[in-house]
Amino acid sequence: MTSQKSVGSNFNAERAIRMAQETLDIEAAALLRLKQQLGDSFSQTVALMLNVTGRVVVMGMGKSGHIGRKIAATLASTGTPALFVHPAEASHGDLGMIQKSDLVLAISNSGESAELTAILPVLKRLGVPLVAMTGQDDSSLARYADLFLDCRVEKEACPLNLAPTASTTAQLALGDALAVALLDARGFKAEDFARSHPGGALGRKLLTLVSDVMRSGDQVPAVNPEASLINLMREMSAKGLGVAAVVDEQRHVLGIFTDGDLRRLVEKGTDLRTATAEQVMHRSPTTIACHTLAAEAAQLMEQRCITSVLVLDAQGSLCGALNTNDLMRAKVI
Repeated sequence: MTSQKSVGSNFNAERAIRMAQETLDIEAAALLRLKQQLGDSFSQTVALMLNVTGRVVVMGMGKSGHIGRKIAATLASTGTPALFVHPAEASHGDLGMIQKSDLVLAISNSGESAELTAILPVLKRLGVPLVAMTGQDDSSLARYADLFLDCRVEKEACPLNLAPTASTTAQLALGDALAVALLDARGFKAEDFARSHPGGALGRKLLTLVSDVMRSGDQVPAVNPEASLINLMREMSAKGLGVAAVVDEQRHVLGIFTDGDLRRLVEKGTDLRTATAEQVMHRSPTTIACHTLAAEAAQLMEQRCITSVLVLDAQGSLCGALNTNDLMRAKVI
């Protein structure tokens, strides 16, 4: 626990909260003004980026560089191939990463970052389209650019009006606006997003198939219709799934038998020694195709209030079984 002595002599809890609120007010106002600054140059930038056959190369120094990295990552994950190139490193060989088929998005609040302006003539000679995201329309960067995105702010949230705060917030928001406009124009869908995020929760839900997580081969409990109820229960117990399929010689599913069915037979007083699988099975059980998304299987099981489902291959034959524990292990649910 922090001692009273470690707290700065100028610290005041109420003032800290007030400063935080003022910061948010200034940055919110900057974003509202940014909204009003959007115009033809924004839509032209979106159109230009859509037609680029290469990548969007984002560049920026200092805090603008940090924002640039995030913008490049957002673009790349939403369907627009992009990468970040550090302007200082570009002067020492990394310009070779930029091809004529690319587009450069250069970010600088002042538009006069020395490392960035130093490579502008080279970019011009390469014939690479240049979009400037800057707060100064008369800056070197803006003058060199083919398109100018105005991200000026009235003031920084910093009380000294020095530390990049509102200006970087505006840059970040404008980058997000570009990414969203581009993904909409591309018809980018959740499935596309999942393909670039296979390790995330959305990726697992939208890319994992039933065949990826189901039990197959000898793990699937199945008996023929003539099997005795005793053998049926042994098969269920051995496979530990709580269900067993009843299939014909071609593995076509005729029915299913569950732990619940067994309890109901006991309650009825059925002679378990003489019953066969065909006599006790539940006909027309719920099944699902192996190429179905695992998330759809989870939804089906929830709707039917069941914990297991039989899986069929393209020929309609039993090829697997799936229960909620399998889906949980795969982090689909």
